Amino acid sequence: MRKMVALAIVLFMVTASVVSMHGCNNQPQQTANTVAANEAFQFKEKLSEYGFFTNQLNALQPAQQVVKYELSTPLFTDYAVKDRFVFLPTGAAVKYTSSGVLDFPDSTIIIKNFAYTNTAHQKIMIETRLLVKDPSDKKWKVMDYLWNAAQTDAVKHITGARIPVTLLDDDGNAHTTTYQVPNTNDCKRCHINNETLIPIGPKARNLNYTIQGQTDNQLAQWTAKGMLTGLPDLSKVEQLPNWKDGQHFTLEQRARAYLDMNCAHCHTKGGDAYNTGLFLEYQQADAHQLGLMKVPVSAGGGAGGMNYDIVPGDATHSILAYRMNSTETGTAMPELARTIIHKEGVQLINDWIRSMPKKKN
Repeated sequence: MRKMVALAIVLFMVTASVVSMHGCNNQPQQTANTVAANEAFQFKEKLSEYGFFTNQLNALQPAQQVVKYELSTPLFTDYAVKDRFVFLPTGAAVKYTSSGVLDFPDSTIIIKNFAYTNTAHQKIMIETRLLVKDPSDKKWKVMDYLWNAAQTDAVKHITGARIPVTLLDDDGNAHTTTYQVPNTNDCKRCHINNETLIPIGPKARNLNYTIQGQTDNQLAQWTAKGMLTGLPDLSKVEQLPNWKDGQHFTLEQRARAYLDMNCAHCHTKGGDAYNTGLFLEYQQADAHQLGLMKVPVSAGGGAGGMNYDIVPGDATHSILAYRMNSTETGTAMPELARTIIHKEGVQLINDWIRSMPKKKN
């Protein structure tokens, strides 16, 4: 009799353990993705081990505590299809800040997935990047995960990679290129300001936006879900223009927003291109620092023999437009994240420069 009772107890414990493990498979648990305040965050070997997504991994269906978001104007990366998510630990919320990146709680994980559309109009996963706010030192840490050919999982990848692809752009035109998966140092080049690694996109002004097909502003949604605290009336929150929206924003607003998201993380005080003296933030009010009739400091051969970053009214002789319209190493800008010319972005900046009153001799 005692043996039967003991056997029953063992079977109960095993069953409870299996059920518990099964319940942890499809959603990020507090114990799985966060650690105690005095422990350093440890990146997992595979993306699937975090439990960010339910069901088939490459469907990117957010699990509990994972919220998808979009930016009003995103960074261009070879016509990549990007999906952005944020994981917040249980009971924690983001604090509103009027400028700069929102104040995310410890153990926040920002998830950014990169894919492309192939000629069969299929979405093919390439990489997933994670930014984690480590509770042990309050600092952001970065890691990249490279998707396998079977599209079933992504594996931790530190050294970067070159992936041959044939992809479709926004107009359905095919491009054959070698997609550049960054190494972790490449990521730091763009994400570091004053030697501190920070997120780039999730600022209040970039999230002050209603996703197409939805009715509520993202910031309002975050507040309603308890994800965001301290949000003032939306009329008092700065908004970065959508560079594609010519109905609600002027040409200058859209061009400046495009430069802010594609260039200003480096071309800002404390950024990787600080020594150039060319500062392209949306709020930049100094015409010379914005590049108008500014002599380049460190462009070298990348200047194409031209004299000024921006020549008002003359895009053809403006270094800024010239470098955006190149894929040559040492000339192309941005230096990272693209191997293809963003023809729509180049057209926008050319139109903006041409709209400027020409300097009188």
